[in-house]
Amino acid sequence: VQLQASGGGLVQAGGSLRLSCAASGRIFSSYRMGWFRQAPGKEREFVAAISRSGGITDYTDSLTGRFTISRDNGRNTVYLQMNSLKPEDSAVYYCAAARSVDMSTIGTTRGSYDYWGQGTLVTVSS
Repeated sequence: VQLQASGGGLVQAGGSLRLSCAASGRIFSSYRMGWFRQAPGKEREFVAAISRSGGITDYTDSLTGRFTISRDNGRNTVYLQMNSLKPEDSAVYYCAAARSVDMSTIGTTRGSYDYWGQGTLVTVSS
C-alpha cells in the first residue's frame, strides 16, 4: 500500500488543522492505521491509531480530547483532526498502515506498522 499524507501547514496556537492520508494499491479496509509525529531532534512518537473498522481508536494520553482520528474506507483515507493546537505540536506527521486480520486490533508502536507515508509538516506559532 502507498500512503500520501497532506494537510499540514502553519497555524497559530489555538487553531485547528485536519490531516489526511490517502492510501492506494491495496484494499484499504484490510489495514489498521496510525499517525505518528517527529519533532526536530526527537524520536518519532505515537499520536493516534484506528482499527480496520474504525470502531476502535487510541491516542497518546497527552493528546486525548484535542486530536481525533477517523477513517473513510470508501475514500481510502484516514484523517487526523487536530484542535487547540500548541507550539509543542509542531512536527512532521506521518501516517502508517499495517495489514490486519482482526477488525478491532490497533497498533501504538512504530514497529507494529509496515508502511509509512512521506510526512506532512505542521508548524504551530505562539
